[in-house]
Amino acid sequence: MTRPGLPKLIATDLDGTLVRSDETVSAYTHEVLDRVRAAGIPVVGATGRGPRLTELTRNDIRAADFLVMAGGGRVVDQSDPAGPVVLRDERLPGEVLARLLADLEAAVGPLTVMVEASDEHDAPLWGDYHPSWPYPDRFEARSRAECVSSDVIKAFARTADHHVDELLATARRIVPPETATLTQAGLGFIEICPPGVDKSTGLSVVAQTLGVDPAEVLVFGDMPNDLPMFAWAGWARVAVANAHPEVRAAADEVTLRNDDDGVAVYLDRLLSR
Repeated sequence: MTRPGLPKLIATDLDGTLVRSDETVSAYTHEVLDRVRAAGIPVVGATGRGPRLTELTRNDIRAADFLVMAGGGRVVDQSDPAGPVVLRDERLPGEVLARLLADLEAAVGPLTVMVEASDEHDAPLWGDYHPSWPYPDRFEARSRAECVSSDVIKAFARTADHHVDELLATARRIVPPETATLTQAGLGFIEICPPGVDKSTGLSVVAQTLGVDPAEVLVFGDMPNDLPMFAWAGWARVAVANAHPEVRAAADEVTLRNDDDGVAVYLDRLLSR
């Protein structure tokens, strides 16, 4: 339930939530986020995007004091005048990923797998290309052996025969949480992250840095990878109208769609009341 007054920290997902379907963020949204910061409330961009997309992410949420990236595995403090400071950097060992994939394939059949291994600017994903992947310009074909030869930031997997939510449910029955964190972000692939890595644990790093209690945090999201921060934040959990049914069910409130600047409309009203 929404608390009175104003939150002390605001975190928003990007793709599908703050960012519109045409991959833009409106001038209105940028202006409202600037007003949030001017009111003394730190802003966090909480995204599944990996550190290879840091510059794109900074451009999409220019008011952000912190970035929680890679679904919580990379946390960056952008408020230091000396430059960005990495507060968290988690990786999944390649040998753990290899065993996990073998166990999963034994249950569901062949997987299409991609890994995010590099944090260099615009680095490609490696692995098996699938035509449904929306960003073919950032992809490089590599063998499975190459993909699991080193630690990875996260991995993506899909099958031809399972809806992503069905595959996620199956994978969670097979893969214990101490081995990896499993989620999905609306791209048709499950996402395999290091154990203990999700948006709530990433936001916890930010909250501890600022001395903010989770009960004082407002969050916005649209996909199952936002559910951990919905469970963690206590001031309010707000879904956009285009959100996954599970996210809408977990929300205290539902704002307008991402294409209608739902996050900015909610925050504009919040600041004006």
